[in-house]
Order: sequence, then structure tokens, then C-alpha cells
Amino acid sequence: MAPFSKLALLALASSTDALLTNPMKTSNTGMAGLKDRAYVTRDIKTPDPVPVEGQEAALELMRTGRMYRYNVKDAEGSIVSQCEKEIADYTGFKYCVALNSCGSALMLLLKTTGLQPGGKVISNAFTFGAVPSAIEHANGKAVYVESDYNHVMDVADLENKLEANPDCKHVLVSHMRGKVADMDAIADVCEKHDAILLEDCAHSLGVMWQGKHTGHSGVACAISSQSYKMINSGEGGFLLTDDPSIAAKTAVYAGAYEGLASKHLTVPGPEHFEGLPVKLPNYSVRMSALSAAVIRPQILTLEERIEKYNSRYAELCAKLEDRVGDMLTIPVNTPGVSRPVHDSLQFNLDKEFTPDMVQVFLNECADHGLPVELFGHKSNARNFVNWGFAPAEDPLPMTGEMLSRACDVRMPLMWDEEDFEDMANVIVESLEVALASGEI
Repeated sequence: MAPFSKLALLALASSTDALLTNPMKTSNTGMAGLKDRAYVTRDIKTPDPVPVEGQEAALELMRTGRMYRYNVKDAEGSIVSQCEKEIADYTGFKYCVALNSCGSALMLLLKTTGLQPGGKVISNAFTFGAVPSAIEHANGKAVYVESDYNHVMDVADLENKLEANPDCKHVLVSHMRGKVADMDAIADVCEKHDAILLEDCAHSLGVMWQGKHTGHSGVACAISSQSYKMINSGEGGFLLTDDPSIAAKTAVYAGAYEGLASKHLTVPGPEHFEGLPVKLPNYSVRMSALSAAVIRPQILTLEERIEKYNSRYAELCAKLEDRVGDMLTIPVNTPGVSRPVHDSLQFNLDKEFTPDMVQVFLNECADHGLPVELFGHKSNARNFVNWGFAPAEDPLPMTGEMLSRACDVRMPLMWDEEDFEDMANVIVESLEVALASGEI
């Protein structure tokens, strides 16, 4: 237990005055001053702002009215096509198609790689509800693989699920919160079972696996520009691949009809589009020029922002492990991750924490200005029990146990260093109150 005696913790938990907060004061001394609790005053959902260049480019588009990606003379004059090229260059892919959301990109990953109606798609049991939603959107049937305490796919269970489902030909691995599983082992298992490997990189823009950007272990991947991702256009996504067939089909599905593929810079040649606009429907899920305009300058600042995020994350983790390392564990990066991107914090509460104690911790954090999310909460869209549209048919005890104590905290780029001091103090003090509540 932390540096406080059981008697002191009991006194704290039983004292009404000790739980009073002062929003105008914070403390860097933990629970030493019982009436001096830390308090977070900043908005945890503060997104990264759009650089001035993006604001001006969007305003110019509104002045001209040319917000439709194909309302340009040629590919070189298209802001969306230029954005696709810059994303492709950053991630190291040959082809890139910009879409209205990452959910659309995930759905098209499946459609363009031959998923048939009712076809099984194996994916993480721990991910955001948009992933099983995309499987359902593509008329597939989700089969879930256990996730471990490092919040990544369990490779042994993946093999078990492929053996139990020999008719499954698609594996969609989600790098939830930027956490990457052993992709070399996963690729080997997929090859062994003749399954197509796809990657959901919505949370892993900038994350490197074995020296390459995530997404290259499979045949194609999707990234996101939704508001809380590393690039922010409110909504948006990109499908990335080196496969010309997948790229051509994606462009047509997205809405490149009547030869409009010629206004792309990062799709294959016309021979790969032959007959596709007649064979495939137009889902009209293109990215608008407005979204691309605000994304482009953010690509230029990715490396600087990643360095800042990772530095802050390392400092925050060191403080938590030093002060309350016996009360929580922080997921460890899989060997092979050559560069992580930590724009948020996840940790697992110790198994000593009962459900009631977990709730006390969450309440204490919230009461002190820090919304901490529990992945296993009954209303959390990242909890597989809430996916009634694509329910799990097999028990998932490892994932369920992990989610019951797995916590999630954003780390807004626009916060100042002292705000993260407050965050650390609120987490520490709230953990100590929660632990004491279970000892009364």
C-alpha cells in the first residue's frame, strides 16, 4: 500500500471534511494535507486546434463554393488528392483514398477484400463499437478474440478462434488506443489459416511496428481523422494499401464514377478501374475538400506533437508508478513497437479493487474535475457486452475481467504541464480514498 498507514486512510475515508474540495487550489503533496485535495480545472475533451493555415484554406473553399472533391480541373488541383498523397507519404503506402469516416474505411476494407454476406470476421473483443458496426455494415458476422492486460489481441486465442472457424477468411485487428499486438505472430497465424489480415489504425497514426508505420502487416488498413485522433477534421478517414485492386474498388465504392478516378493522385492506373463503376455501387462516402483542408497542415506537425505526447506520458506514468504502483499497472508496449504514440493514458486497477471500490475511485476523480472512463462500464461503447447488434457468442472471460478494472484518461495536447500535475494528484488521491473505502 502507498506511503500511508491503514489508520490514516481509515481516518480519511471516515472524515466528511477530508473529502471537501477547493477548485481553486491544488496540491502536489498527495494526502498529507487532508483538506487540500487536487482539482483539475481544464476540459478533458479539449481537441487539438486546427492550424491557421487550415482555417484559411477552409475559408477560401467556402468563398469559392468548391467543397466537393471532384469540382476541380485535375488531380493536382484537388485539396483532397493532395491530402491523400501526404497521408500516403507519411505512412509509407502506395495508395490512399480519403473517406467521410474511419467507419466507412473499415467497412470498405472488408468489401474490397471479398467478404461475402454472412461471412465471418475475427476481431478484438476490446475495441470501439465502430469496429463491429463496420463488420455489420459490410454484412459480415463478428467473431471476437480475447484481449489481454496490455489491451491487445491475444495471439493464442486468435489461433483458437481460427481453428474453431475454418470458414473465416478475414481478421481485422484493432490497435485500440494505439496499443499494438504481436503483429508478426498474428500475420503468421493468418497465413497459416489462409485468412486475410486487415488493420484498424484509427488510434495508431504515427505508431511504428518494426520500423514501419502500423498497417503494413496486413494487406490494407484504415486511419481516422475524427476529433479525438492525431489529425482532427471532426469526422474523416483514409483507406491505405499497396494493393491496386483494393485501392481501385475503394475509390469506386466511395464515389469515383464516370472516370472521376482520374482526379486522384494515389490510386492505380485506369486499367485497374475497367468495368468497376458498372459492377460496384456508389456509396457516396467521399471526404469533402473542407475536411482535407483542415487536415493537411496537421500532418506537418505530427512528429512534433508525438514527441510532446510521449514525453508527457512518460512523466505521468513515472509519477503514478512511483506513488501508487502497487495499486495499478500500466499496459506495456509489445516488443516490436519501435515508436509508440501515447495521446492518452490507460491503466488497470489492482485486483484488490472490488466493483464498489472501482466506483468510488471513478466518483472521486469526477468530483475533482477529472472524468476517468472505465472500459467495462455498462454504458461504455468499448465494452463488448453493449454490442447487441453484433453480440459475442463465445465467453470472453479474460477480456471481461480486464475491462472491469481498465481505466482510460485523455491527455489533451493543449493542457499545460501543471494540468498534468493536477491529473496525477487527482488519480493518486482518488485511489487512496477508494482503497480506504474497502478497508472500513
